[in-house]
Amino acid sequence: MLSMKAKYALRALIIMAVNEKKMMQSKVIAAQADVPAKFLEAILAELKNSNIVGSKRGIFGGYFLSRPANEVMIGQVIRVLDGTLAPLACASASDYRKCEDCMDEAACVIRKVMIDVRNSISSVLDKQSLADMLKLSPKQNVFW
Repeated sequence: MLSMKAKYALRALIIMAVNEKKMMQSKVIAAQADVPAKFLEAILAELKNSNIVGSKRGIFGGYFLSRPANEVMIGQVIRVLDGTLAPLACASASDYRKCEDCMDEAACVIRKVMIDVRNSISSVLDKQSLADMLKLSPKQNVFW
């Protein structure tokens, strides 16, 4: 399930994608994205550490996308904030952990289905960019 943290991040990133060429203050992003400002600061820090957004200090500073909106993939954003896309740790490609109660992982049908789930989720989210999300809106600047 998508966390509120990831959902808020996507809202903020959509606002930043709409204003792709502009530097934006976090309080402006928070207001436009309808996200709590204090929580957004922490989210933006994580996104900055992952090079999804950049920032500049000072009176004319703010936040900006580190690369074009068509290069920021939704799967990457979710992994940064929520971790693996897999519903079970044993099905994760990036954060694999064996289940404690599993007797035979090779025969585990639950794991096999969850790997298919992970692959399906990944195949969608890793091909969808912020720019693609902008195209889905029936009205300009109305996204949620």
